[in-house]
Amino acid sequence: MGSSSGHSGAVHVVGAGLAGLSTAVSLAAGDRPVKIYEAAAQAGGRCRSYEDTRLGCRIDNGNHLLLSGNTATRRYLNATGAGNALIGPEQACFPFFDVRNGRRWSFRPGAGRIPWWIFDKRRRVPGAPAWRYLSALRFAFAGAESTVRETVGNSGVLFERLWEPLAVAALNTSASTGAARLLWPVLRETFARGEKACRPLVARHGLSEAFVDPALRMLRENGAGIRFKKRLQAIEYREGCARALDLGSETIPLQDGDSVVLAVPPAAAAALVPGLTVPEQSNPIVNVHFLLSRPADLAPELPFLGLIGGTAQWLFVRGRIASVTVSAGSDLVGEPAEVLAVRIWRDVAKALAMDPQALPRYRVVKEKRATMTQTPSQVRRRPATTCGYSNLFLAGDWTDTGLPATIESAIRSGESAARAACARSPLKA
Repeated sequence: MGSSSGHSGAVHVVGAGLAGLSTAVSLAAGDRPVKIYEAAAQAGGRCRSYEDTRLGCRIDNGNHLLLSGNTATRRYLNATGAGNALIGPEQACFPFFDVRNGRRWSFRPGAGRIPWWIFDKRRRVPGAPAWRYLSALRFAFAGAESTVRETVGNSGVLFERLWEPLAVAALNTSASTGAARLLWPVLRETFARGEKACRPLVARHGLSEAFVDPALRMLRENGAGIRFKKRLQAIEYREGCARALDLGSETIPLQDGDSVVLAVPPAAAAALVPGLTVPEQSNPIVNVHFLLSRPADLAPELPFLGLIGGTAQWLFVRGRIASVTVSAGSDLVGEPAEVLAVRIWRDVAKALAMDPQALPRYRVVKEKRATMTQTPSQVRRRPATTCGYSNLFLAGDWTDTGLPATIESAIRSGESAARAACARSPLKA
């Protein structure tokens, strides 16, 4: 993605979260001059690791489960030299545990585009007959206003043990209100392509080690300028173009041929771009990290567990750190940390065969605006990469990538913004 597809002016990327890093990496890989401005003191946004003083160790800000069919994520990691930063099983396997009765099972999609594996009781969700899986096809024809629950119905174990956990994890929105049409591209690009495309992946060492640190090294090696604690206050516009960036303490004039990519949260983008329509509602994610007294007994290549019937939804284990994610956690985000920790530890202790009364040291991380609320009404408000100004483009998992607001969506949005910046015509003098 070099200057051969356009001109070679600099691209000013505002925001060093995953969308901004993806934009910058795509441009730098094509030898395009890149300048990055980040309001925080570090890069990565919600996808990063940090040293936690309470636990005395390094933890991820949140937990992320990816799939081998996430092609944009693969491109990004390969471009930054972090192609081996994710680990997972040699074959697709999703282990689950029901905290109500202690039952364990694994969902194991098979190879091939024709899902013959649904006729194998050892592979499918227990208690769900094979013909029930045909309900997945309904997502392909879901209307713009359809919710997940309306599309596949809410009766039966397949909904409880597969569609609802998948919807909540992918959409960070309940199945009763989440937009069904967003799940179809996820299914089409992963599960519908066979088990090689839906193998679960997690960061080998940490989110920063996988997604942030290698990208920053690659960008610096390619001459990209990265400035932290630089919050964009306003954009100066003239004649349908962005002409200057107001950073408060300084103003950055835009030269002929320069472009700007806004990789900031939707509310910030709306404040900077006149007339821009963006999603207005967001949903929280609650993460709880426990420092275990001993390493948990989970396979190293499969260090996660889906939890059914309790408060916790997904459990991730790395060494002595057990991390829990609760998506669409609006009913939990207001609870005191100590109450949440006790409540969630009960689920974790059952899953890991530990003492539910022996609450270990913990850290509760509440992301109150983790993602946009992915209901049909809010999905309609997702803007395109272009936004009405000839040299200004948008990136973020909240833009209209066609996917849920996930890591894969953020990275694809950055790739789209980079292509658009390279393809535009120069500014008029």
